[in-house]
Amino acid sequence: MKILGISLARGGSKSVPKKNIKKLNGIPLIEYTIKEALKSKYIDRYIISTDDLEIKKVSESCGAEVPFLRPSEFSQDTSSSVSALKHAVEWIENNEGIKYDYIIELMVTNPLKDVNDIDSCIEKLIKTNADSVIAVNRLEDHHPARIKKIVEDRIVDFCISEKNESRRQDLKPEAYIRSGCIYAIKRDHLMIENRRYGSKESRPYILNENKAINIDTIYDFMIAEQIIKNK
Repeated sequence: MKILGISLARGGSKSVPKKNIKKLNGIPLIEYTIKEALKSKYIDRYIISTDDLEIKKVSESCGAEVPFLRPSEFSQDTSSSVSALKHAVEWIENNEGIKYDYIIELMVTNPLKDVNDIDSCIEKLIKTNADSVIAVNRLEDHHPARIKKIVEDRIVDFCISEKNESRRQDLKPEAYIRSGCIYAIKRDHLMIENRRYGSKESRPYILNENKAINIDTIYDFMIAEQIIKNK
């Protein structure tokens, strides 16, 4: 079985310009993911899909392959991850004649995941014959029972009733959110069914909450820097 790892890293970040290569504790953000991906004992090949020459240069200096520049049609604010991943897979298959069985997307905006998380997702994907295995982390303070809507200036439960004065540890059922950092997918589930997750055979990998931070703002960079320094 052949396994292709892909990270999407476009250059048009609006919240933090050139976010993917901005330094986090003196290291380009993208390098954290590249280093862990290259340690995997299962990934046969790992590539970066980017539309940006500077990101390409930094990625290659960190040891990653960047075999093409992603076309602008797959690099817009409105472009989906599925479309960009499919472009990368099609490019490899059409230009190099190699067909992979599994596609592993590793998001570069989650710098705290490590190779054990990556390989554990791959192992579960193969062992369970799932369509996909995706990283999730448990919600406590933001449990759905605490999410409200406002109707005619009154607070109303959004989807789950909250028992009065519930402590966060009492909130049931346990709730999880996609962390976004790892998507391990069957090739045909992505390429034919146009999905990374959401089928009846999409399974979870529960990521430690301390690893779940997603870098989207300068504030996120600050939090991640403190976590890394404390480690």
